[in-house]
Amino acid sequence: MPPCSENRIDNLTMFWDRVAGVYDLFANYYNAGTHRVLCQEVASLVSSEDDVLECACGTGLLTRHIAPVCRHIVATDFSEKMLERARRKCLDYGNASFEYADILHLDYPDESFDKVIAANVIHLLDEPLKALSELDRVCRKGGSIIIPTYMNREKGKTSGFATAVGKAGADFKRQFTYSSYQRFFTLAGYKDVSFTMIEGRVPCAVAVLSKKGAYACC
Repeated sequence: MPPCSENRIDNLTMFWDRVAGVYDLFANYYNAGTHRVLCQEVASLVSSEDDVLECACGTGLLTRHIAPVCRHIVATDFSEKMLERARRKCLDYGNASFEYADILHLDYPDESFDKVIAANVIHLLDEPLKALSELDRVCRKGGSIIIPTYMNREKGKTSGFATAVGKAGADFKRQFTYSSYQRFFTLAGYKDVSFTMIEGRVPCAVAVLSKKGAYACC
């Protein structure tokens, strides 16, 4: 990995380590309605027979809703502080394990998981297509890749949320609207994708990609 990439990951890790203690306030209070529906929506896409990989799990806000409904979940993040909090949230679930991982370089064999989930991270990445390629690689044929992502309501207008996050130290690399998010996956080569829009103070769109669809990019 080039030194500049290593430095950027180190800086991002430090940022997420710093905000780990207050991260839940955004989901549980400021954007509570969106978060509640998001958790319900993602959990409904997982079955009791599924082995699940969750990338960028953060403090486990979504993990604790997936663990009760799947066979096993590996929840990953590159912030150890986030992982510590996620572990504590899921102490009651023996089917949940937590590991350090970089979404761009996943250390798992091809086709290891039935469901692969990466929530609210794709818009923060310098190389989102590389991340998609990795998520696709570790997903089994017939499985699904589930990617919820925060949305902008208006094209070309920076949201207050994105501005605040950027000032804190984690820039949005892309500010998707619902239509540009759909176009993003089309241009990436996915043909079998469904979308669910969740409204709220900061809306979120859930993209569900079928592994049987060909991945055409990169």
